[in-house]
Amino acid sequence: MSTDSSQLTPGVHTGPAGTSIIKESYHPRLTNEDLAPLVEQKWNWYNIFAFWMADVHSVGGYVTAGALFALGLTSWQVFVCLIVGICIVQVMCNLVAKPSQVHGVAYPVVARVAFGVLGANIAAIIRGSIAIAWYGVQTFLAAGSLTIVILKLWPGLADYATDEYSFLGLSYIGYVSFFTLWVLQAIVFWKGMEMVRWLCDVSGPLIYTLMFILCIYMMARADWNISLDLTLTDEQLSFGQQLAAMAGAIALVVSYFAGPMLNFGDFSRYAKSFQQLKLGNLIGLPINFVVFSLLVVLTASATLPVFGELMTNPIDTVEAIDTYTAVLLGGFAFVLATIGINIVANFVAPAFDFSNVNPQKISWRMGGMIAAAGSIILMPWNWYDNDEAILWTLGILGALIGPLFGILIADYYLIRKQHVVVDELFSMEEGGTYWYRKGFNPIAVQAVIIGGACSISSVVLPEFVSAVDWLNQYSWFVGCIAGFLAYLLLARRAGMHVVAAHATTTSDIEVSADGTVTPSDATEATANPAES
Repeated sequence: MSTDSSQLTPGVHTGPAGTSIIKESYHPRLTNEDLAPLVEQKWNWYNIFAFWMADVHSVGGYVTAGALFALGLTSWQVFVCLIVGICIVQVMCNLVAKPSQVHGVAYPVVARVAFGVLGANIAAIIRGSIAIAWYGVQTFLAAGSLTIVILKLWPGLADYATDEYSFLGLSYIGYVSFFTLWVLQAIVFWKGMEMVRWLCDVSGPLIYTLMFILCIYMMARADWNISLDLTLTDEQLSFGQQLAAMAGAIALVVSYFAGPMLNFGDFSRYAKSFQQLKLGNLIGLPINFVVFSLLVVLTASATLPVFGELMTNPIDTVEAIDTYTAVLLGGFAFVLATIGINIVANFVAPAFDFSNVNPQKISWRMGGMIAAAGSIILMPWNWYDNDEAILWTLGILGALIGPLFGILIADYYLIRKQHVVVDELFSMEEGGTYWYRKGFNPIAVQAVIIGGACSISSVVLPEFVSAVDWLNQYSWFVGCIAGFLAYLLLARRAGMHVVAAHATTTSDIEVSADGTVTPSDATEATANPAES
C-alpha cells in the first residue's frame, strides 16, 4: 500500500497538544500534529503531582473518600484501604505511563501496538464515550456549587432555581450555571495543553488551601468536638464482614481512578523522564490522597455536631453554611476543583481518542469539542440520579476499561518486552509491524470480547442474583485480569512474540534548524501470526 503524505507537512509542528515531529513516511490516515511523537517533553515531577491534585480534588473524590468511612470499618482499617488502593493505582499508572513517556505519544497511539493501527480505534472510542458521559456529570456537579454561589449573591433569583421554572428537567439557574462552566472549560481546553498544565499547577495548591480553610472552619463550628476515631457509622461488623468491606473499599478506590489510569499516557507523554514521572506519581497519589482523605473525614465528621446530620457531599455542606464568605469560598473551591478534574480526565482523553479515529478531519481541539457537545445531548441532570441508567451506561461502558488496561500491559511488557518502533505506529503498509489483518489485531479483539464479557457479567449479574451482589465492586479487576490472561494466552498460542527489536524515542530523531527531520534507523521484527 502506498503512502500518500500530500496532506502532511514533514518536519516540526507546534500545536495545542505540543511540539511534535512528522516524517515523510507517516500516513495521513494515522497522523496529525497532535498525535505525532513529541519533540519536547517539559513536564517535571511537580506538574505530574499537580495533575493528580486536580484529579483527586473533586466532588466525586470527596464523596468517594467520605463513603469509605461509612462502611462500618474502624479508622485504621479505612486508612489501610485508602493506602493499599491508591498504591495499586500508583503501580498501574507507572506501568501504563511508560510507553507514552518513552516514545512521546498519546494513549490511542500506544494502543495501536496491541490492537493494530486501525484497531486502536476500538479502545479509543470506548474510552472517549465514557469521557463524554462523565464530562457532563462532572460539569453538572460543579454547576450545583456555582448555583449556590449565584443564589448567595442574588437571593432574588431563588424562584428560578426551582422545578417551576425549568426546562427538560433543569432549572433556568441550573442552565446558567451549567453552560457558564461548560464555556469556561472549553476556553481553557482550547488554549492547549500548556494552559491545562498551568491550570493544574495553580488550582491544586489553591484548592488545598480552601479545603484546609473549610475543614478548620467546620471543626471550629463544632467546637473541635468531633469523634477522634473518625468512624462515621455505628454499624458493627464481624471479622469476615470487615475483610469483605475492606476488599470492597480497596476496589472502590481503584475503580474511581480507572478512567484517568487507562489514558494516563495522554499526560505522561509530556514528562521529562520516567524518574520525574514516578516521583510525581508517588507524591501525587499515596501522599496526596491520604492528606486529602483526612481533610474529607474531618470536615464530614464536623457536619454531625454542627448540622445534626452526616454530610459526605461537600456541596450539601457548603449549602448548609450560613456564613456569606464561607459559602462563597466553599462554592468557588469545588467549582474550581471539578473544572480541574473534568479537563484532565474527561476533556483531554476524548480529544486524543476522537482525533485518532480520523486525524485529518478531527484535530485534538475538535475531538475535545465533540465530547463537550455530546455531554449536552446526554442531559446528565436527568439520568445521573437514576441507578438503572447508570448501570446500563456508565456501568457497562466502565466495565470495558479493565480489559483494555489488561491487554495493553500484557502486550507491552510480556509480548513486546517494552520494545516499540514509533515509525511503524504511523504506517499503513500491509507488511507493517502493527498492520496485522487489515489494520486490526484479531487477538486483541478476541481478548476484548472475552474480558468484556467477564467484566460486564460482573456488573449485570448482581442485578439478578442477590447472592453475588458484591461482585460489581470488582468489575475493573475482573475485566483487567480476564483481558490480560486472554490476550497473553492467545498471543503465545499463536506464536506472537518479539524476536528482535530496538526502541525508537524522540531522542533518536535529529531535527535541524530549518525543521528537517533525520529519521532513526531503528527497526523491529515481530512474529505476526495474524499476517500468515
